[in-house]
Amino acid sequence: MVNQTNKVQFQLLFGKRIKELRKMRSLSLRQLSQRCNLDYSDIAKYEKGEVNIQLSTIYELAKGFQIPPRDLFDFNFEIDKDF
Repeated sequence: MVNQTNKVQFQLLFGKRIKELRKMRSLSLRQLSQRCNLDYSDIAKYEKGEVNIQLSTIYELAKGFQIPPRDLFDFNFEIDKDF
């Protein structure tokens, strides 16, 4: 079973990546939300790592950034091998 700490760390790193991509494109939360048909308050929660994201949301974010979904996961994370 995956360590709960690792799950939270993964969510935080994913959120940091979303925020990084948004800032690189000089987009506000509202602008990104309009591009990907998501509520801006939900995007803020993803960026803070507060919410476990769904696959359909990953698709919408990738669409909003106009990048392949795999690029959303371009951050370093080591999976705990003791699970």
